[in-house]
Amino acid sequence: MNHLIKYTYLSIFAALITIFLKLIAYFITNSVGLLSDAVESLVNFASALIAFFALKIAQKPADKNHPYGHSKAEYFSSIAEGIFIFFASLTIIFSAFNRLFDPKPLEKIPLGLLVSTIAAVINFFVGQTLIKVGKKNQSITLEADGQHLMTDVWTSAGVIFSVFLVDKTKILILDPLVAIFVALNILLTGTSLIRRSLSGFMDEVIDKKDLEKIEGIFEKYEKKGLVFHEIKSRKSGQKKFLSFHALFPNDFTIKKSHDLIYKIEKEIKKAVFNIQIESHLEPKDDKKSFES
Repeated sequence: MNHLIKYTYLSIFAALITIFLKLIAYFITNSVGLLSDAVESLVNFASALIAFFALKIAQKPADKNHPYGHSKAEYFSSIAEGIFIFFASLTIIFSAFNRLFDPKPLEKIPLGLLVSTIAAVINFFVGQTLIKVGKKNQSITLEADGQHLMTDVWTSAGVIFSVFLVDKTKILILDPLVAIFVALNILLTGTSLIRRSLSGFMDEVIDKKDLEKIEGIFEKYEKKGLVFHEIKSRKSGQKKFLSFHALFPNDFTIKKSHDLIYKIEKEIKKAVFNIQIESHLEPKDDKKSFES
């Protein structure tokens, strides 16, 4: 987990640069669309800070009061991001509605769009990096931060195009309309992050691909006479948890059964990233072994 912290520094640094660039673009052009873009970067900065502290907490080892670790701290980060996004969208909508009823001409548009484009390019490369690292390490915090940056990139592209159209068509109302559209898009992103994080708090099963790998391993050993039941899984941030009962034939010694279950667990840990396993050995011919 420690190596993931450095990517939050990258996110924080990128957010500070893009805030500065987008605010310059807004003050140069007086475009409420570009202001909406700058507000989203403020949210990115707050989200990056939250991601940093969430990962710091999540990396703490298990202790007496938290025997399964602190990995769920990552879900708090995503929920906080969603809340920040919600309030940011309301701020943008308020500013845009004021401009709808009081349109104002834009200034120095080419220079403003150039500055905003530079900010969008920075966000693109940082966002792609965070998503790649987040998926590889199965960190919802980094992945959410990266997805948020990519949303920022596409909304920036839309805003830049709309401001370009305002410059060419002189239809000033396009500027606040696009700002409102950006705000609604940001709101959808926030809602998605909150929903995903709440699902994590509800102990959802691990990903389908991982379950299929585990089932494949179980099927291999079922051909050797073993039976598996009471198979349960859940995920918590980057960590995954699996529990199951393994039923062995009566002619298996305790050592043979133990060695085989050790081999099974080793195969599962090799196939599924960051998984903690709890297994229970039982005799196959005892009816009580099939009771929950």
